[in-house]
Order: sequence, then C-alpha cells, then structure tokens
Amino acid sequence: MNRTPLRRALALAAAPLAAALVLSGCSLKTEQAQQTTAASDAAPVAATAAADVPSLAGKRVGIAAKDVVHDISRVFYDSVQQRVEDLGGEVIATQAEADDEKHITDVENLIAQEPDAIVVILGDATTLSATLDKVKAAGIPLFTIDFQTPAAVNQVQSDNWQIGSTLARNLAEEIGGKGNVLVFNGFPGVAPCRIRYNELKLVLEDYPDITIVQPELIEPYEGTVEFARSATNDILQRYPEGQLSAVWACWDIPEIGAAQAIDAAGRKDVKVFGVDADPGALELISDPDSSYTATVAQQGKAIGTASADNVARYLGGQQADVPKTTYLEPRYIDKDNVGQVVSELGLTVGS
Repeated sequence: MNRTPLRRALALAAAPLAAALVLSGCSLKTEQAQQTTAASDAAPVAATAAADVPSLAGKRVGIAAKDVVHDISRVFYDSVQQRVEDLGGEVIATQAEADDEKHITDVENLIAQEPDAIVVILGDATTLSATLDKVKAAGIPLFTIDFQTPAAVNQVQSDNWQIGSTLARNLAEEIGGKGNVLVFNGFPGVAPCRIRYNELKLVLEDYPDITIVQPELIEPYEGTVEFARSATNDILQRYPEGQLSAVWACWDIPEIGAAQAIDAAGRKDVKVFGVDADPGALELISDPDSSYTATVAQQGKAIGTASADNVARYLGGQQADVPKTTYLEPRYIDKDNVGQVVSELGLTVGS
C-alpha cells in the first residue's frame, strides 16, 4: 500500500552497516521492501563512513529522553550519546523516567544551559510541543527521534506508516480475514502509536469480517505487562474458544502480558502482534508454542547514530545535507524468520 511517496522515502545518515540493514527491510513476510521514493523534504542521503561526518569537537549536545525503561527507548538514548561522543562532542543527557512533566522540565533545563543542539527522544505531543517551540525560539537547533514537530530541524524515525500497515496486513492474513481483535490503544498522543493505529484501521476497512473488540483497552505506561495480562484474562473469559482471533498493540510490552495470559490459558486460537522487537517479545516469538506471533523491529542503534550524524552535519555547515525527516526501514519478524533477523540486526532475545 503506497499511499504517499513520503512514506516510502528513506533518508539515511548512518554507518554503512546501518545502510545494509535498511535495504533489507520487509513488508509482508515474503516480500523484501527494496524500493524507496524520494520526496522533497526527505531526500535519500548516502550512508557515510565516520571520517566523512564532521567532528563535534567543542560542541555540547543536550539529549532529553522520555524514558529508558522501554528497550527501544534505551537503545535510542544510548546510541545517540555514544555517537556524539565518538564524534568528539560533549553530551548533556537527561531521561524523564516516563514522566511527561519531568520531560518538559528536562528540556527547559537544557535550553537554559544553551547547548549547541538538543535531541529529544519520544514524548507526548499534547504536553511537549509548546516546550519544543521554546527550543526553536531560543535559537537552538532541535533534533528529534520518534517525535514529529515542525520545530525540529530534523527528525529520525522508522517508517511508522509501513510498520502499521505491515503489521495490520499480516494480522489480517494470519487470522484468515475474519474474527474479533483485541486492541490496546493507550497512547494516541504519541505519534508512532497514532500512526500505527490509524494504519490498522485503514487496512481493516478492506476486511469487513474483522471486528475490533469494544471498548479498546487503554494500557498504562508503567505496570504494563501486569495490566495487560489481567485485562487479557478478563477478555478470554468474555470471548471463549473460537471467539477471539488476535491481540494488537502499537508496542511489544502489553503484548508480552497478553501472550502470557493466552499461553497460560492454553488458548491456541489467539495470535499476538506487537512492535519494537523487545527482548521479551522475541523470546516468546522464538517459542513455537507461544501465541506471540510477530513483531516489527526498528533499527534502534542506526536511528540514534543517524540523529547524531545529522547534528554533526548541521553544526558543521552542511545544513543542505540534513533532510527534514530521516526514515529507516523496519523489519517484520515472525516465527519463521526470528533467528535470522535477530542475527542480522544484533537484537537481544530474553532478559
């Protein structure tokens, strides 16, 4: 489904290894997504060796992450810091422990320290957008990871439209185009979740025999596994054998709890689908007896590296080489290819 050229645009500013991973992205499980189309604000950027990226020596880069509890968030956070330091820059790093108000305060504190650039990782658009406007007003170049805002010079993210449609299409095919689907939808203010959910709804327009269970579940950010396990147990009671076909979420953490509940109940009729290739999810997908069917991996290390490289290029006078958005291709992972993709991407399985 190619709804707009922008969705398939790929602008990679990372190491050669990252480029190789990007070019191997999948859409449906048997397809290789080899085609990318350039758009004016997300033009392809050739992968570049470290020596070709300007030095950050003498530059101070503030980094504000919403949290580092979620595995992919931690990878973003660690990899962008590592790359800044490798390029000779000084890092001022903060993480808000999943507290939106602290995230705002962290960014404001960074503004007060007047770094040469600020990188913001994730966040809720409803609460954070006004603060990011303050970064721009202060004349500090703003870079974001997995957060869309017009205030940013550059944002690096996976192609969340592709993630959403890929997951939804595979889910629909896996359950034979019919059945009830339980959806966790707790974070509509978080752009990647909003996009992935919208893609789910769009794809399901062509599957009239698939119904989303109402009401949709609103999972918390903390205690997610326990909540999802309990909530799924309740749903299994309401929808006995043969009446529930799948569980969907925009991230893996609630799906770990859902799969635990389904597996403990001995239900073989329900398939679980998530996003982010969390180590716990990969462990369940690797188990042929688990209901956890598939996830979609983001190239977390490459995303962090690309963001730092874009900072270096921008501060090094190469503003014309920094696109508005840098997209990296995701990888679909199921029980058939989990070992291969884990090896290729260097992912962690289990705790």
